[in-house]
Amino acid sequence: MQHTIALVDDDRNILTSVSMALETEGYKVRSYTDGSEALRSLSAQPVDLAVLDIKMPRMDGMELLRRLREGSNLPVIFLTSKDDEVDELLGLRMGADDYIKKPFSQRLLIERIRSLLRRERSSRDETGEGPREQPLLRGSLMMDPGRHLVTWRDEPVNLTVTEFLILKALAQRPGHVKNRDQLMDAAYGEHIYVDDRTIDSHIKRLRKKFKQADGDFSQIETLYGVGYRYKDA
Repeated sequence: MQHTIALVDDDRNILTSVSMALETEGYKVRSYTDGSEALRSLSAQPVDLAVLDIKMPRMDGMELLRRLREGSNLPVIFLTSKDDEVDELLGLRMGADDYIKKPFSQRLLIERIRSLLRRERSSRDETGEGPREQPLLRGSLMMDPGRHLVTWRDEPVNLTVTEFLILKALAQRPGHVKNRDQLMDAAYGEHIYVDDRTIDSHIKRLRKKFKQADGDFSQIETLYGVGYRYKDA
């Protein structure tokens, strides 16, 4: 299956060089220098993954992500300035799956794209080959990996691939603590390293989404200095 990647960056040199690298790896690429143009196009013709620069004129990457998240769980990787930690954390809390700091290695970006698409494919069970993983039931929580479906008290909760995998890792063993490294491996794979703050931001995003469905939601517990656990029902 040939995947289509959207690149959104107002730096044409980055668009050209990254597009060539991705096309060499067998991906289709759609490039945009403007967030507004990208939003119109991606709303009409979805892609498999988007790489968004944060700082762009007219519509920046944050606003583009916010608008995309209104109707899509499209996997998103942010490109951030080298020292702009605020942008990184805010982007993750808004629902980005990953981020890479500029200047970046094209090989690193390609590996992150491969990892995220692999997780997306596994989560959604697109191939339909072999036995399908059975839904996970934990009290009011239901997770169906085959359909990438999550409900809480029968209300749907829309999660990104990364959020889904983190929640699944916690809910599979309620009452057991998962440290950040274990959650990192579950969500990103053993050969991908991300900052601890990335996991914390995804946890905050998960809690926010479930509290929107149920204001009393408190199943994800923090054990400071240790990690997180899913509370026993």
